[in-house]
This record gives sequence, structure tokens and C-alpha cells, in this order.
Amino acid sequence: MPSVPEPELPDTSVPPVVPLPARDPYSAFRHGPYRFLFTGRLLFLVGSQMQTAAVGWLLYERFGTAMALAYVGLVQIVPIFCFVLPAGHLADRVDRRRVVLGGLSVSLSCSLGLGLLSHLGGPAQWIYPILFVLAVGRVFTMPAMGALLPAVVPRELLGNATTWNSSLFELSGLVGPAVGGGIIAMTGSATPVFFIAAACSLVCLGLFVSLRGRLQKATAARAKAAKVASWRDVVGGLHFMFRNRLLFAAASLDLLVGLFGGVTALLPVVAKDILHAGPQGFGWLRAAPSFGAVAMAIVTAYLPPWKRPGRVLFTAFVGFGLAIVAFGFSRVFWLSFALLVVTGLFDNLNVVIRQTLMQYITPDEMRGRVTSVNFLFVGCSNELGAFESGLTAQWFGTVPAIVLGGVGTLAIVTAAMAFSPELRKLGPLHKVEAVRV
Repeated sequence: MPSVPEPELPDTSVPPVVPLPARDPYSAFRHGPYRFLFTGRLLFLVGSQMQTAAVGWLLYERFGTAMALAYVGLVQIVPIFCFVLPAGHLADRVDRRRVVLGGLSVSLSCSLGLGLLSHLGGPAQWIYPILFVLAVGRVFTMPAMGALLPAVVPRELLGNATTWNSSLFELSGLVGPAVGGGIIAMTGSATPVFFIAAACSLVCLGLFVSLRGRLQKATAARAKAAKVASWRDVVGGLHFMFRNRLLFAAASLDLLVGLFGGVTALLPVVAKDILHAGPQGFGWLRAAPSFGAVAMAIVTAYLPPWKRPGRVLFTAFVGFGLAIVAFGFSRVFWLSFALLVVTGLFDNLNVVIRQTLMQYITPDEMRGRVTSVNFLFVGCSNELGAFESGLTAQWFGTVPAIVLGGVGTLAIVTAAMAFSPELRKLGPLHKVEAVRV
């Protein structure tokens, strides 16, 4: 009788391979509170961008001079220096949601005031005081709004949420001016834009009101740790930033690169006098970095967490600087457009890594103040960078100014790599522990 072969036993010396769960690029959106936060912030930023375009159009229509537009930047940067530190302190001492609601109420009122002023044909000089009050409300709103993020998503999803948040400003920069300009073109007036911006603030108010239950525990925990207010508490965000080498290096690097490498202020000159592209070409160039940033945000959401984010950060800054140098030499419109898209791609990597690092490393009781300091760094780099670009172009010419800005970016990154080994060797962001104070 033929023997029956014994069945083969499974080899237990090697453990079975268990497939890893698929990465969910939309994991943050599975949480209702984050959807409310994301939608509300997007509406607020789109309304703000629409309103900015309408203000520029209205002021130029009334005054007909470039200086009338220059004063807009002046009245809006003063509140940053005056109120950004107290705004961060307030966000760490009271319910952040209430601070956001108060700031949104100010924005709503100012939008209505601008709409009435435009509709009734009131004195154009009144626009500037309204813009000042609007900027004060924004200074208090943005740090508190940014500090809400860790309270609406679990820690393991913080990186994914920050990735999507990084695209908000760029997405609003694409949508807001286009919609605002289209409405002005169709109606011949800026008035409807201001009322639509007010409606955006109103809807945003409703969305943030719905976050009340989720944020009560976080507010109560901070209240237990709250101390009697002092000047040292108010500037605590600055102290925390200066003491933490990682945060300070990342923020300083972004500040200096934005100061010397930005070309936004020179785009009208490039479009008109160098590329001969006209107003339509200027619009495409102005939108190009936003296209790149939004595209990179979508790609990053599908990628696994970086193992060496410090190296990625420095690579992004180097790529940004090289793209700026090439943009300065370009005389072909679509090449210039593509190079600006590349700058947006690299800039988004910087924003994602820096913002994620800040969220992970900052304890909740310090988050409002640290976010306000970051807001100060970003505001300074944007506003002062535009001034630096214009001044350098006046001294050396537009093309040398752009090329020198790109070369300066590369020099700054090289120096930072040498003097910031902690940032260069930074490991996975989700393993970074919050610094206790």
C-alpha cells in the first residue's frame, strides 16, 4: 500500500509578513472638528484675499497714486509690532475659541464698514483707520486660530493636518483675488466684494461656535496652569523661541530667506518691462507660486512621514534659491512661470516642516504665544522683503536684484547648515517631544 506523504508544516522560524496599513492622506478630515476648523479658516482667508484686492482697486480708483497703496502696508504692519505679543499671551490665558470669535467679529464689522463706505461714496481717507482696526483683529485672530489645531485632531494626525493647513493661504491666494476681481469687473464696484467678505466672516463665526464642546477640556487644562499675568508671560513666546535652538533656527532661516529671496514685489516690473507679458501675464506670474504650493501640499499628503526632515528642509531652501537665480536670468515667459511654480513647491515643504515642528515641540500652554511670534516672523519677512526688493532694484536694477536675492538665499542656507547641526540632523517629526516649561 503506497505511503501517504505527511502534510508539510508551516515554517515558524520566520514570522509571517503583516502588510502595513495603507496611509490615509485625508485622515485629518475624518474628524468633524477639523473639517469645521479647516473650512472656517479657508473661508476667512478667501474673504480676506477678496477684500485685499477690492481695497487696492477702490483706493487706486479714488486717489490714482501708488502711494495710496503703499500706505495700506504701513497701517497693517504697525499692529503686528504693537499687538502680536499680547495677542499670543491672551490666546494662552483664555478660551482660544472666544479670541477667534472676537477677532472674526471685528473683521465682520470692518468688512461691513468698508462696504457701506464704498456704497455711500464716503471719504476715502476713512479706509485707512478701518484697515488699521481690521489688522488689529487679524493679529489677535491668527495666533489663536493656529493654536487650536492640536485640540481638534489626535497627536498622530497632527502632521497630516498641518500639511493640509499649509495649503490654506496659497489656496485662498488663488481663489480670493480671482473671485474679487471678477466681481468688480462684472459689477463695476468693490461694494459687493466687501459684503461677501463679511458673509465669509459670518459663516466662519458659526463654524467656530460649533467647536465649543471639543475645546472645553483643553481650555480647562490651560486654566489650571495659568499664572498671574506679567511682562515675562507676555514675551514668553520670544523666550521660548530663543531658548529652543530647533525652532529659532527654522524660524530665522525662513525669515532671512523670505527677506532676501522674495520676488513678489518685483513681478509687475518683470511682467511689463522684461517679459513684456502685460497685465494678464502678471496675473499668471503672481499665481504661479500658489499653484506650486497647493500641488506640493497634495503630494505631501500622500507621502509617508520624512525620515530626515532636516535634510528635506535644507534641500527645499537650496532648490528655492536656485530657482530664484534662474528666474532672474529668464527671458521666456513660460520658463519664468515654471520657475515660480518651483519656488512654490519648495516653499510649501518649508512651511509644512516648520509648522509641524512648531506644533509638536510647543507645549499647549505656550502655543498661542509661540504661534504669535511665528506670525511676527512671517509678517516681517513678507513686508520687509518687499521693501528690500524694491530698494535693491532701485540701486542695482531689477535683474541683479533678483539674482542677488537668490545668491543670498544660497549663502544663508549654507551658513545655517554649518551653524545649525540640530536642524540639519532632525529626525522624524512625530517623534519630537514637546518641550516642558
